[in-house]
Amino acid sequence: MPPLPTRDLDHVLDHAGEVFKSLAGARFFITGGTGFVGSWLIESLLRADVGASAVLLTRDPARFRSTNPHVSNHPALTVLRGDVRTFEFPAGEFPYVIHAAMPDPGPEADAEGMRHILDFAATHGTRRFLFTSSGAVYGRQPPELTQIPEDYAGKPPVTGEITPYGLAKRASESLLVDHAHRHGFAGLIARLFAFSGPRLPLDRNFAVGNFIRDVLAGGPIRIQGDGTPYRSYLYAADLSIWLWTVLLRGEAGRPYNVGSGEQLTISDLASIVAGVAAPGVSVEVAQKPVPGAPAMRYVPSVERAERELGLRPVIALEEGVRRMYEWAQKI
Repeated sequence: MPPLPTRDLDHVLDHAGEVFKSLAGARFFITGGTGFVGSWLIESLLRADVGASAVLLTRDPARFRSTNPHVSNHPALTVLRGDVRTFEFPAGEFPYVIHAAMPDPGPEADAEGMRHILDFAATHGTRRFLFTSSGAVYGRQPPELTQIPEDYAGKPPVTGEITPYGLAKRASESLLVDHAHRHGFAGLIARLFAFSGPRLPLDRNFAVGNFIRDVLAGGPIRIQGDGTPYRSYLYAADLSIWLWTVLLRGEAGRPYNVGSGEQLTISDLASIVAGVAAPGVSVEVAQKPVPGAPAMRYVPSVERAERELGLRPVIALEEGVRRMYEWAQKI
């Protein structure tokens, strides 16, 4: 798999340079480093070159090395084999822990992994612990609410059901807040929404990835639903900036939505991908919209992140799609 684009990593450093300076010489323990989010954090940290080091937990070190040859032998990176629920604790102190792993969906598995890594943090000198949670903790977004704020965090499900994945993240957030309070470290919560960018899977339930896959296959772009749900997309380089900033400057126990507040429909997204990657390619919509049906949304309010941490999207959606498509052509 090709490395992340240099211009994107430099974008992270341009906007999070002061954060990285504050992390000079720090030691990190990172779960989920082989995934979309984790890979961006690992590569941007190594690109910053501030003398920091990281231990990366993965179930399959051989696969990580084969797909990430450009970083797997970096002297600042140690790859540790293990599952987040059962890994053996490495020796030494780790002032910073980033838990970005995604155990199999379900409250029990996710909570088991969270408990284990919290025990690790409590006994290894951790000062700040960042958990990449999800906007799924809110349940189904009310149709009249165009952007969902963090104020819903401690309340019952807002409308309809919460998925098992959302329940798992809610439970893990609660475990983090409780454990961090009892053991005296800062527990930071980043609730992730939808993103675009290199390393986002093209063959899973991510619309922008699926649409780029369709373009690479020669088209048409296929929308499985009716195209009317609203989403918003933050580019991965901006996502990295936000996560590093939340880790260092976020308020403990106070969740931050991470994403873009600029909503558009899935049909609009398909049109943007077509226009950017393959002008003239057709878009097929599998279902017809139901007249009068309430709008389906998964869009965050990001006012807290902007107001308290000075964070905002920088790379526009169209440019992010263009960069993602250019990278995907190299796979």
